[in-house]
Amino acid sequence: MCGIVGYVGAGAPDARPQGVVMGGLARLEYRGYDSAGLAVVTSDRDRVGMRKKAGKLVNLEKELAGRPLEPATAAIGHTRWATHGAPTDANAHPHLAAHGRLAIIHNGIIENFSALRAELQSEGVEFLSETDTEVAGHLLAREVDRGESLADAMRIITRRLEGAFTLLAVDASEPRTVVGARRNSPLVIGLGEGENFLGSDVVAFIEHTRTALELHQDEVVEITPEGVTITDIAGHTVEREPYHVDWDATAAQKGGFPTFMEKEIHDQPTAVADTLRGRIDEHGRLQLDGGMIHENVLNSIDKIIVVACGTAAYAGLVGRNAIEHWCRIPVEVELAHEFRYRDPVVGVKTLVVAISQSGETMDTIMAVRHAQQQGAPVIAIVNSQGSTIAREADAVLYTRAGPEIAVASTKAFLAQITAMFLLGIYLAELRGNKFPDEIESLLDQLEEIPAKIQRVLDASEPVRALARTMADERTVLFLGRHVGYPVAMEGALKLKELAYIHAEGFPAGELKHGPIALIEEGQPVFIVLPSPRGRESLHSKVISNVQEVRARGARTFVIAEEGDTEAANHAEQVFYVPAAPVLMTPLLSVVPLQLFALELATAKGYDVDQPRNLAKSVTVE
Repeated sequence: MCGIVGYVGAGAPDARPQGVVMGGLARLEYRGYDSAGLAVVTSDRDRVGMRKKAGKLVNLEKELAGRPLEPATAAIGHTRWATHGAPTDANAHPHLAAHGRLAIIHNGIIENFSALRAELQSEGVEFLSETDTEVAGHLLAREVDRGESLADAMRIITRRLEGAFTLLAVDASEPRTVVGARRNSPLVIGLGEGENFLGSDVVAFIEHTRTALELHQDEVVEITPEGVTITDIAGHTVEREPYHVDWDATAAQKGGFPTFMEKEIHDQPTAVADTLRGRIDEHGRLQLDGGMIHENVLNSIDKIIVVACGTAAYAGLVGRNAIEHWCRIPVEVELAHEFRYRDPVVGVKTLVVAISQSGETMDTIMAVRHAQQQGAPVIAIVNSQGSTIAREADAVLYTRAGPEIAVASTKAFLAQITAMFLLGIYLAELRGNKFPDEIESLLDQLEEIPAKIQRVLDASEPVRALARTMADERTVLFLGRHVGYPVAMEGALKLKELAYIHAEGFPAGELKHGPIALIEEGQPVFIVLPSPRGRESLHSKVISNVQEVRARGARTFVIAEEGDTEAANHAEQVFYVPAAPVLMTPLLSVVPLQLFALELATAKGYDVDQPRNLAKSVTVE
């Protein structure tokens, strides 16, 4: 959800703190763009300087241009995805306390804020916003007024807070200090020379340093120009080794493309290739990235449950088909937010696979914790080093897609599918389901996929041209079977996210059981057609589904394999993708649907990088 940035430097008060924080907010705006704000510590020991505005970051930039802030030694900034209170100037962060001497920003939800607010109001505290964050600010101010340092005050109040939060605060009386705390919400530390950084993502400070520290659950951090101190909330010092971020600031820029979404779709050949790279150890065995689940445990599992949300769940559905086929292990795919509430049957012989781009998806974090409480081993498939899910899982497989800035996921989806395939191959090899030559063949087939994705991208103009003609459509349907079904759902999701058009993805075989009632004259329907090779009966059945909707007046647009001569006989237009093994075809067939949604939304004049009401990392449950 919300993006947060903190900075402190060794120089005399100057413009750098504001510049660093505003630059970080620009790179974090994908996490929320309902409002934005900035607080700086200046030479005034009685009051911090602050500006905040509802709407996107550009509104704050205009406010700062008209009402500049003074040079500063430290700064914190925030870009908001609204939870408590409408996206207004008053509800924007930072929030002030201690008569304007202290400023606080927050990502997450404080679940017991109502009781705490009532307590503070009974003491005469007046609130200026509807947010839960302001409660934390006044609690912090109360402790500081009692003589506690800002860091000690933060440790005291976090023991009273319930829910998910990352908090950053500055106090004008401590001009070279920024303090942060986290629980169930991300916070990363950037280490510089004579300066240090805080951010909800390393992208916040990657322009300035690639050396980072993780902040773990229920820890408090104090940064000064001289160094970083991490403690638990009881005050015990924590020692932690830094790590190196293996991508640079250019990876978080548009690279000449008009939008991040466009760039990230074109990044997909590289994202898949990088996810595959370096997976064979010195013994010729596939390897995971981190953590350890003993081979005996993996050999004994009798069920796999994938927990994920949204696009990541569709990646899990694609992977389910592959793992069941290669490993002969039953696989279930669960929406993470439903998982622990239905009392699932999970135990030591159940392998749980958690998929999340950010590694901070709160629904998935809670599902992971529930699974571990039942004794289940957990493998994480995530894109972010040092993220909560990566740390808490027993083993991790990084997708290596690089930063994904556009809110609607594209390259992460393909990287997650690739990682699921790698996990399936790993288990098939470990459990003896596949011979070495079969493993080698599967890996060779995967190695060919990036070049095939590039071919789809190079031939994208026909699907783009179609999208430009459909800006006035009110609803679009998507059909698929087998691995084409999650592709249909993902195609519909992208259209909903980017173009705000009603769209649904259905299993093609389910059409006659109800959804066919939606078909009327002129209704656009996309069909992901299975390969005619090896699954002829499924191909012919989906052709029958195409005929059923065409007979009722639908306009049919088919994604088909090159060489499928029958596809053109049943479609208004066919978009061909290169031939690939059946289980791997989603890595190709989804790309035209991504491009269709992108181009249609662009034709409607929408912001494809920051769709309304959405945020990149959903850090509340």
